[in-house]
Amino acid sequence: MSQLSLFSAEARPVRVSDLAGLLCGPGQIVRFGTGDTARLTTVLPDPDRAPAVRAVAATTGIRLEPATTESGAAALRTAFRCDLVALARQWTRGAVKAVPDRFQLDGPLLRLWALAAGRPDHRGGFLLFLDPHAPETHQPLIAAATRAGLPPARVEPVDGECGPSGPALRISGTRRMQRLVELVGPPPIGVPAAAWPRYWGRSEA
Repeated sequence: MSQLSLFSAEARPVRVSDLAGLLCGPGQIVRFGTGDTARLTTVLPDPDRAPAVRAVAATTGIRLEPATTESGAAALRTAFRCDLVALARQWTRGAVKAVPDRFQLDGPLLRLWALAAGRPDHRGGFLLFLDPHAPETHQPLIAAATRAGLPPARVEPVDGECGPSGPALRISGTRRMQRLVELVGPPPIGVPAAAWPRYWGRSEA
């Protein structure tokens, strides 16, 4: 039996700070007024993921409600809350979303990213969608994924791999997929196994 990684999603309970996994994808966080409250919004490439994303957030005490963007896309949104201010400070520079310095991707973060904005690429790999409105976050997230043992390829929308959801990081290759599966853990309730990262290598006795 394989040893549980200290960085896997199953190694510890989900924390409010893990909602940064939503910000790795097409999520946004803004502060209100004097900055003593903040609101998190995330667009869902697959609206069917909403119940599972809401369930994970609820374990941290954060309530996500269904919403629709101005363009008509399905989204989830919190109220303005004081317990999201620390996350907003970490993930913004002025009014612009920015990846924190020395950002470390671990299992809980990757699990939320994969849940809210990920899908298989039909080549045995997995796509993690990026925020098309925050291109300056893409390179830092590539670096963070590489540090986590998941060196990705960035897929451009014109490649036809991402559909309408925008640019993405593709994780592929046997060792990288094995590492991704180890980090994100089993599919959440309500998410088909075929839609979750899978490793096709041989099982160990």
